[in-house]
Amino acid sequence: MVAPRHQTRSVLVGTITVGNGSPIAVQSMTNTDARDPLATLAQITRLADAGCEIVRVAIPHSDALDGFERICAESPLPVVADIHFDHRLAIEATRRGAAKLRINPGNIGATDRVDAVIDAAGEAGIPIRIGVNAGSLAEEYHDNDWPLAQKLVASAAAFCAHFESRGFQDIVVSAKASSVNATIDAYRALAETLPYPLHIGVTEAGTSFAGTVKSSVGLGVLLADGIGDTLRVSLTADPAEEVRVGWEILAALDIRRRGPELVSCPTCGRCQVDLVPIAQEVERRLRELHTPVKVAVMGCVVNGPGEARDADIGVAAGNGVGLIFRKGEPVRKVPEAEIVSALMEEIAALGES
Repeated sequence: MVAPRHQTRSVLVGTITVGNGSPIAVQSMTNTDARDPLATLAQITRLADAGCEIVRVAIPHSDALDGFERICAESPLPVVADIHFDHRLAIEATRRGAAKLRINPGNIGATDRVDAVIDAAGEAGIPIRIGVNAGSLAEEYHDNDWPLAQKLVASAAAFCAHFESRGFQDIVVSAKASSVNATIDAYRALAETLPYPLHIGVTEAGTSFAGTVKSSVGLGVLLADGIGDTLRVSLTADPAEEVRVGWEILAALDIRRRGPELVSCPTCGRCQVDLVPIAQEVERRLRELHTPVKVAVMGCVVNGPGEARDADIGVAAGNGVGLIFRKGEPVRKVPEAEIVSALMEEIAALGES
């Protein structure tokens, strides 16, 4: 059972409310060059189509600011400026239309530079994500022998205290590591000690396969604990894949569902159709739909009929044919080659009824 959400403050990122019980927002980050606003905007559009709700864009140098300004003006999603090292870039991003800043105060520089960024965000009326990462902790934490999670929490809490001393509380906090256990421990501690919305994720999780596994475990544990107000799945892959995995994690816990749910059997020696390509093609086509329909693709007579009956639309296959179910009732039998098209026809008919 998923625990009740930890209560946090509310932060507005463009049109998206984060925290205070609002729906957990799914984020991603572009991997295009902000100096090419057309390519970046095209990628943001693809991310929005995949279900992304907040997008982050890196500004590594000042020559990316003009492109960033156009991106902010034309993006269908709120745009977060991702800034490291140069506080002047963060200040200028607040003037160019950023809906939020993401900084690690530990690498922005001296306190007066961090304060200048805080003041600029306050003047612009936008929030700041204090992003603490295991790979870029402030130097003061390098040589002590604390557990990594403790270092992350101490660093994040110290930064929050400093922001508060400046009268700034429009804060989102993240404390990420590539270690799943350290990430879980850090966020559990933050949830107990800070009132701010938490952006959760396992950073540098890996390629599509390994990163999906690590992110699903780490985020799944935290979300089941009621921790997290917005999330990003960090994959060495197409950013749209991050979004799809994020939604699948939320759907698996029945927290949020954006589109169809696919149930498919793992196949075994009883399977009498080539089920894997059938299930993969159904999954591909379901990505184009946003209706919360449950679809079952089952390959044998053991669990197949039961799962197919429990789904909105399902198929129980055997001996080269598929029996199609709609709302628990068998409606037709089709050859193996027509299973996918028959399922999609029934899904379309269900949406029209």
